[in-house]
Amino acid sequence: MTNLIASRVVGQTPSLYPRVFDTVFAGMDAERAHEIGFGAIRAAEKTGASRLLRAAFQPDKKLRTQAMGMTFPSPFGLAAGFDKAGIGTSALAELGFGHIEVGTITGQEQPGNPQPRLFRLPPDRALINRMGFNNHGAQRIAPRLAHTRKILTRRFGQHRPILGVNIGKTKTVALDDAVEDYLMSTKLLARHADYLVVNVSSPNTPGLRQLQAIASLSPLLDAVSKTADSMTGRHVPLAVKIAPDLVDDDVVAVADMVTELGLDAVIATNTTISRDGLSTAASDVESMGEGGLSGAPLADRSLAVLELLARHLEHASIISVGGVTTGEDVVQRLEAGATLVQGYTAFLYEGPFWAGRINATLEQR
Repeated sequence: MTNLIASRVVGQTPSLYPRVFDTVFAGMDAERAHEIGFGAIRAAEKTGASRLLRAAFQPDKKLRTQAMGMTFPSPFGLAAGFDKAGIGTSALAELGFGHIEVGTITGQEQPGNPQPRLFRLPPDRALINRMGFNNHGAQRIAPRLAHTRKILTRRFGQHRPILGVNIGKTKTVALDDAVEDYLMSTKLLARHADYLVVNVSSPNTPGLRQLQAIASLSPLLDAVSKTADSMTGRHVPLAVKIAPDLVDDDVVAVADMVTELGLDAVIATNTTISRDGLSTAASDVESMGEGGLSGAPLADRSLAVLELLARHLEHASIISVGGVTTGEDVVQRLEAGATLVQGYTAFLYEGPFWAGRINATLEQR
């Protein structure tokens, strides 16, 4: 019965959701549209309606994937950025994601950059954002994550969706003090995370990408890894998220460092500062201002970085993200060497049954 429900929903939503988007969301401020859409997903959980979605879209057991010493229900998950504060992770888990990455979370609460700071580029199936790590801070978010893990275990059992936690630098903290800032978040959040991600690649925190230099990145990752393990009494898998704008030699250097430190994964890639090859009018793009570009235009570079990492990494998992829209996109990334695949921007354009459709494609393949 649930498979019948799933097949009907999967079959109908590709044609229905674009109409909903055009009617309800297209003319609305992008950040406001996100809040309304996310609110609807959370409301479905509170009313119990999402139980039908959980039953219909829970990934088939043949999609279970081993990565970072854990079993993921599906290789496809939701990237950081959608649920920055851990307020609706359990609701998102009802939609079929194999993992959900919360964040980016900083050591201190911060409002982010002034609005407007999120912009849609529909002709390109893309977004530009300069959110600036707006979040409630590690201390407030930690108990939410603890509660979320309990909910996920109760609802899904042994093979629940995996909970990732993405941490970044507080904007007001100087680069010289960045390690201590990351360690503040690590101490508060590591015990509630199935895996941790160190984000040094967002273009929206001044100076942050300087931490991608190996001389800065290696001691940061080493400190976070050792602190996470000592605080929890277990090994907390650690990943680093890199930018697509790194030149190939720097990508290879990151791969070598990951191998040397024994890190568990690389997430490739974050948003890009490039504006090349867009269909949206140049004047419109310029009016949106600075920020990271995500979505379909990032696909080629994200795939190229994945292929480069796959040739140079020995044991670490690769989590590929950037320009992923369809189940065939996910298959392509897996065949190119990714262990897991994430998406985010296409969620806006594809609607709430997106993960279910991707899992259906993966099951067929």
